[in-house]
Parts: sequence; structure tokens; C-alpha cells
Amino acid sequence: MIFPTDLASFLELLRLHGDEAYGLIFAFAASHSLLLTLFAGYASSTGSLDLGTLVAVVWAGSFLGDTIRFGIGRFFGTQWLSPFPRLQRTSQLVVRLVDRYYVWLILFHRYPHGIRGVAGFAYGMSRLSWPLFLAFNFVAAGLWSGAVLSAGHAFGQISEKLLNDAFAGIGTVMLIVFLGLSWVLSQKLERVAERS
Repeated sequence: MIFPTDLASFLELLRLHGDEAYGLIFAFAASHSLLLTLFAGYASSTGSLDLGTLVAVVWAGSFLGDTIRFGIGRFFGTQWLSPFPRLQRTSQLVVRLVDRYYVWLILFHRYPHGIRGVAGFAYGMSRLSWPLFLAFNFVAAGLWSGAVLSAGHAFGQISEKLLNDAFAGIGTVMLIVFLGLSWVLSQKLERVAERS
């Protein structure tokens, strides 16, 4: 199993590979895999992974992934898109948006699906300087890793509490049913005993 697509598969992967899972999480954080990062946060709530280590791994992966994409965009620019005029026009529009709103785009591009993997290329094609990009990218990667892992961790904590409460409620209901059945059966036994 290379890419776990559900929580049970992810937890099984952790059980089988332990600390090696951090390498997988790093690789997927570099591609901004939101689902796997949420799963990792959930796994930290069960004690399968360390939340502090996860924050560092996801932060580094996210930062490095966008830095590489920025470098590729900076090196190749928009010229490599010239055989695709429509794509080149679209990328030029995105580059103009980056030139104008780079702070907000860098801080929030990791959240909407479809933008996460390609925004770094557009930053590289823009006039944004390396130092400015690296500074904002570092902060944004940290915010993203903290937010997504915390959401997964909180979901794990809440779902476990809800399941425990549900099991406690089911246990209470079963106890009441058992006591009720015991009382009914004891009443019937008393009647049978009185008739004999």
C-alpha cells in the first residue's frame, strides 16, 4: 500500500512501519497532501505518532516542496509554456495576481484544492524575490502544518470522546435492559414458585 486512502489503512501503515511513516508524511507534505496530513494529526491523538515531530516534518516538507516549485518556476519562467498559448495566458494572469497579492496568496494557497500544487511555480514566474518568498513561505508552511495537524488531532480527540460516551451510553442502556429483564424474570419465577 503506497498511498493510504482511508484512516484505517493509514493506521495500519503506521502499525507496520512505525517511524518510517514520518518519511512518507514528509514526502506528501511537500505535495501538500491535505488528507494524509489530517490522518497524521488523527494518528497523533491515538499516540501512534508524536505531534511535535509531525509539526516539524510537515512544516519542513511543505516549505521544501514550495521552494522547489518556486525554483523551477524561476528557472524556466513562462517560456516553456509557449507551445500552449492558452496555458501561457492563464499563467501570465496568475503571475500578475501574484505580483499584486503575493502576501495573501502565499499565506493561503495551501488550503484550496487545485491551487496547492501549482502556486509555487507561479511565485517563481513572478517578480517576487527569493528572500521575500522564503520568509513568507516559511511562515505559511508553519501555519498550514499547525492548522491541519491540529484539526486532525482535535478530530481524533473528539471522536474518541464521543465513542467513549456512546459506549458508556450503550452500556447504561444495556444495564437498564438487563435489570428490567432480570426483574421481569424474577417476577415470573416468583409466580411459578407460588403456584408450585
